[in-house]
Amino acid sequence: QVQLVESGGGLVQAGGSLRLSCAASGRTFSNYAMGWFRQAPGKEREFVARINRSGATTYYADSVKGRFTISRDNAKNTAYLQMNSLKLEDTAIYYCAADSSYTISKVPGWWDYWGQGTQVTVSS
Repeated sequence: QVQLVESGGGLVQAGGSLRLSCAASGRTFSNYAMGWFRQAPGKEREFVARINRSGATTYYADSVKGRFTISRDNAKNTAYLQMNSLKLEDTAIYYCAADSSYTISKVPGWWDYWGQGTQVTVSS
């Protein structure tokens, strides 16, 4: 089992920045690819970003490319999502997820473990 706890969400004005953290415990953190998803009210959960085990390779949704950066610190068992130039449409609950496979999947059901989520609200 892997336990994931997100933090760092909050209220921010459009154009601002936030940094989300995902602290992992349980099994060896570096054995998992890490990802971030988000879910806005009335919408399905959607892929945001993924980082491989070493941190060398990252993938992003087109909607956040160039604005968001995913990273990880395997020594601290923590993944991060730096969000810059935030837009109103970025408002959502953001979830951290862990994947034990080597398949690059953007489908939520593929991922093994999930955090409880952290709310990000972008205001005008």
